[in-house]
Amino acid sequence: MDREMQNSSLHIARGPEGSESGGMSKNLDDDGRPKRTGTWITASAHIITAVIGSGVLSLAWAIAQLGWVVGPLVLMVFSFITFFTSTLLADSYRSPDPITGNRNYTYMDAVRAHLGGRKVQLCGLAQYVNLIGITVGYTITASISMVAVRRSNCFHKHGHAVKCQTSNNPYMIIFACIQIMLSQIPNFHKLSWLSILAAVMSFAYSSIGLGLSLAKVIGGAHARTSLTGVTVGVDVSAEQKVWRTFQALGDIAFAYAYSTVLIEIQDTLKSSPPENKAMKRASFVGILTTTTFYILCGCLGYAAFGNDAPGNFLTGFGFYEPFWLIDLANACIAIHLIGAYQVFCQPIFSFVESRCHRRWPDSKFMTREHAINIPFYGVYYLNLFRLVWRTLYVIVTAVLAMILPFFNDFLALLGAISFWPLTVYFPIEMYMARSKMPKFSFRWTSLKMLSWACLAVSLVSAAGSVEGLIQALKTYKPFKAQQ
Repeated sequence: MDREMQNSSLHIARGPEGSESGGMSKNLDDDGRPKRTGTWITASAHIITAVIGSGVLSLAWAIAQLGWVVGPLVLMVFSFITFFTSTLLADSYRSPDPITGNRNYTYMDAVRAHLGGRKVQLCGLAQYVNLIGITVGYTITASISMVAVRRSNCFHKHGHAVKCQTSNNPYMIIFACIQIMLSQIPNFHKLSWLSILAAVMSFAYSSIGLGLSLAKVIGGAHARTSLTGVTVGVDVSAEQKVWRTFQALGDIAFAYAYSTVLIEIQDTLKSSPPENKAMKRASFVGILTTTTFYILCGCLGYAAFGNDAPGNFLTGFGFYEPFWLIDLANACIAIHLIGAYQVFCQPIFSFVESRCHRRWPDSKFMTREHAINIPFYGVYYLNLFRLVWRTLYVIVTAVLAMILPFFNDFLALLGAISFWPLTVYFPIEMYMARSKMPKFSFRWTSLKMLSWACLAVSLVSAAGSVEGLIQALKTYKPFKAQQ
């Protein structure tokens, strides 16, 4: 049996507004699509999967650059801004009314409905460049965690003085092979189980990191810390202090990056209670949970390692023993990132597939799906275009990850690029357009000042991240895996 791709994609062409008889089928939503079944719980799992990712691993380093005062304060400020703008974005899912209006299936659809013009293209450029960057970053991070398992066992067997170096590339290939298979999942609605598993994994490795840091502090580790972070003239030069501070802001901004997929997550929610209310509740739970973990991981990690905190506190080998617990934590990271990769790449897949379907509606290669009976699964509908395009995408992201295998600098650059336009600017602009807010009113001025301040943060974070990447490229020396 053949099916059209529009029935299996995340946001292909809009369905009919009603059935032929004028009433909606009990199996269809108000837009004529299959009834959505997501709840605030599944949305919270998607958010936690998207937010508690590789960013949490760099927070001890970020706190070390900022110190005991500024570090936790910056984390709290970013969490507040993210929650505030996510509530504005949740109201943009439907337009013109946030409860009864027409659905906007993607972030770009929301910007098109509320703002229009060139801002739609700018939003698409920012969103999809960021999504591609995140999938590349997750490929890097997953491979680092896989390598850390091998190195942990090597250190345990041969001692901590042994280099135990190995290439990340084979593990990036393994990760890519797994993603090629998972990428054939047709759409976001089929990913709830993967997000729940990934969320459990994120709690697991974060808890292990917390436990190891706490044990090191209780065990009498006397790490050197300060109110202002790394000390000029002792740990770093004045110039390095400035650049590292900027980069730390980018790392923290990346740690809260989920606005790029918020609308897509909201599109999985059932209509009652209203999607915007359920999404706001999910955002509150997700951000509260992640912020708690972030402060604990960042502060305990800094207390354990001090100004020498590694860029990745589970793979930088601040901990060596118990080696099996380090292995478990890094295995959890890899499993979590397998799911997180899918959360971020599904909007890319759907965007390209919808455009191609509209461009070549009569192409059987694009639209035809072939029914395949899979034991213990049932019928799977194979689409050749989906198979080829998604496979090529995963391969390209893996190749890019092999070219730029730098963890901290890459994450900070992604955070800097995406934070202002996607987390702050567009949600605020859509809110002001929807509410027809008078220019130069107190609220208009306050929101504009918030947006400009966040733009400044993004610019300095990007500058620090680029400088970090330049230095990393200068000192980077690829090595062959040791036998």
